[in-house]
Amino acid sequence: KKRAQTDYAPYFYDNGPNSNNGNMALLNLSEDTPKGTQIYVLNGTDPEGQPVKYGMTSEPGSKEYFRVHPKSGTVTLIEELDREAQDEIEVFVSISDGLNKNTTSGSSIYKVQAVDRDAGSGGSVTYFLQVTSGHESRSSEPSTKFAIDHHSGVLRIKPGETLDYEKSRTHFITVVAKDGGGIYKGKQQVMSSSATLTINVIDAQDTPPVFVGTPYFGYVYEVSSPGSEIFTVFAKDGDMDNPNPIIYSIESGADGVFAINKTSGCITLKVYPAELKREIFNIKVKASEVSPEGKRLDFAVTTVTIRVVDLNNHPPTFFGENGPQNVFELTMYEHPPEGEFLRGLKITVNDSDQGSNAKFHLRLVGPGRMLRVVPQTVLNEAQVTVLVEDSAAMDFEKSQFLTFKLLAIEIDTPERFSATADIIIHLLDTNDNAPKFSSDFYIARIPENSPGGSSVVSVTATDPDSGLWGVVKYSIYGSGADLFLIQPDSGIIYTQPWASLDAEVKSKYNFYVKAEDSDGKYSLAEVFVTIMDLNDHSPAFNENSLEKTMVIGAPVKIEAVDEDAEEPNNVIEYSIMKSDPDDIFDMDADTGEIKLKPYIKSMDIVQNISNHKDCTWSVVVQAKDRGSPSFSTTTVVKIDITETQLKGPLTSFLLKCRENPMQFLGLVSGVIIIMLFVTVFISTVIYVRNVKSNKILPSRRIIRRKRKPRRQDDFQQPFREECCGGKFRNEDLEIPTADNINRNNNVKGCSHRAPPSPPNAPDMPPPLPSHYRHGDREWTVPTVSASVASKTKKRSHRGKDNPVNTALVSELKLRLEQKNMANRY
Repeated sequence: KKRAQTDYAPYFYDNGPNSNNGNMALLNLSEDTPKGTQIYVLNGTDPEGQPVKYGMTSEPGSKEYFRVHPKSGTVTLIEELDREAQDEIEVFVSISDGLNKNTTSGSSIYKVQAVDRDAGSGGSVTYFLQVTSGHESRSSEPSTKFAIDHHSGVLRIKPGETLDYEKSRTHFITVVAKDGGGIYKGKQQVMSSSATLTINVIDAQDTPPVFVGTPYFGYVYEVSSPGSEIFTVFAKDGDMDNPNPIIYSIESGADGVFAINKTSGCITLKVYPAELKREIFNIKVKASEVSPEGKRLDFAVTTVTIRVVDLNNHPPTFFGENGPQNVFELTMYEHPPEGEFLRGLKITVNDSDQGSNAKFHLRLVGPGRMLRVVPQTVLNEAQVTVLVEDSAAMDFEKSQFLTFKLLAIEIDTPERFSATADIIIHLLDTNDNAPKFSSDFYIARIPENSPGGSSVVSVTATDPDSGLWGVVKYSIYGSGADLFLIQPDSGIIYTQPWASLDAEVKSKYNFYVKAEDSDGKYSLAEVFVTIMDLNDHSPAFNENSLEKTMVIGAPVKIEAVDEDAEEPNNVIEYSIMKSDPDDIFDMDADTGEIKLKPYIKSMDIVQNISNHKDCTWSVVVQAKDRGSPSFSTTTVVKIDITETQLKGPLTSFLLKCRENPMQFLGLVSGVIIIMLFVTVFISTVIYVRNVKSNKILPSRRIIRRKRKPRRQDDFQQPFREECCGGKFRNEDLEIPTADNINRNNNVKGCSHRAPPSPPNAPDMPPPLPSHYRHGDREWTVPTVSASVASKTKKRSHRGKDNPVNTALVSELKLRLEQKNMANRY
């Protein structure tokens, strides 16, 4: 126990990069160093004086270039160097005293020491750790596996922690030494120093062997013999830094027919394959570590599966009814039903091998995807069936015979043996096509003067079927086919012998042409025939335009019509052929308008030019079409020249309207429509205002008081006076008897007479109610010769008059206004 506490780890001497012994750090080698050269000597010591052993490992999977002697530390080059391929090699070296290969928790592994020459607290030293761990490089995460005594500097493995070579081979520890602090230059200061400690973990024999390349499968073939190598297993010690030798043995499953070499791991056959009783053997193989003393240590077991297989020495073969066959022929009609199998083909395929050697694929190769073969996977032997997959593609018109390749290819064999057979199918024709026109429609043009029986157009339809099925007959029908006939065999369309074609009567015809085979299958095409117009009509003048009255400044228009159907045959050009004198008129060649020369602006100029007293000219005018050949017509137009007494834009417009009355009629219609619209708009506005004004509420409650006895006056007709502006009469209103003491503003100086008839409804809205406030808008109701106007409300100078009479007069005015409004609307 005392020794375990003082068992410090051995360490390498660090002799620098130029030394040939030490820790092998930063070693430089020339690439031409011969293999087998001793290039370095690892050198180190153990603090307790124990003998040390050296080790060297490379990164797993990398190539090993060096080998170290465990006792002498001599490093030997075992592979040739190539700087261009690899210019740097990294290896891990280790040193061990052999006493503590698996270091326990709490064990001390190193002691650090730092010296501070100060006295007192400034010279006392305490130790701390800054720990990182890593496999090939430093890790940023602090390690929790180590602890250090703050006073003695002894480095230990923390309790509960262990080191594992397979997980991390190297640990890098930073040790910080701090003094107790003191006063320096008047300030309290604590000084520290750090050093990096590298801990190399040495592999211990704590991992069992590992089989490489599992799972294992071996095969015994029919040509194998006793002693044949079946399979070789390989295992290595899990402790890669200091591996032990491995020996192999068979645990079970061999049935005495297999053996294994204990050092190489090679499994061999002991009998002939014919003596094997099973097809598959599962053999348990054990790999054990052996110590230098020959003692077996840890071990591992794996399974080797050995299958007895047939030798693949037979390819697939196709058979017909009479034995092996590689060509199969069949005759059938085109377009067989989809899904139907070809009954005339009798094909068998066989592979004489056993197991996976007799497993193969069937595949049919040919034009398109017309056929499909079943089954697609065969073991040993099968009857081959060919099914129809695309019936439309099996078309006699496209190809009269079809050739396919039937392939049989082994699946799981390295040889991939195969076989091929040809399937030739001869197709027979059926009537599966209708005649087809070369175009969906035909366009023809024929002159209108063509005689009966003229050729119009030739249509063509073909039927790809053979024999009588391919013979096509033509016919026409339709509402436009009356003037035409077709040759049934040739497809040439003619006009009827009696047909008379006139473009001016009808220029477009269309009808259908039918192509039909002997079984009644047919197709249609449409024929469009255009009757080409010929220039066979001369222009004709309108007789109404041969006598014209021309006002100076306004043109006259001459019109002619050409009855030809198409341009340019019906396009007319006008010209003046003769006039006396010549230089007085101009004529627009397109419109036919005739007007005076610009310099003629008055009758005086006209009379100076000619001796005609009546100012009437006879002008010879020609109308000529633009056809080829061109036709023309000549007529004499009498033009009476006069001068209007009115001037201005309106006069000019009226003169133009003489030639075009529709223009004047349109103007008048427009004015009437505008006036009607304005009238409707004004009436609507007035109606809306009147509706709003008629909503009159009583200004006050009328209280009828009991009359006092007084002198009887005649109040039956209080308005019986003739006003200055006219007479009023009210026959429909019942007027109550009352003194006319509340006279209106329009009743001034009038005698008592029968009231005159009421005037027409006013254009303005009715008067406002009696509760009209001061400052409200004024209103006025016009009458025939006077008006009833309501002004701003004033205090009556007769406020002490009888209130009953006042109420009666107000009611009378209200009813009068309502009646006027009713008469208006």
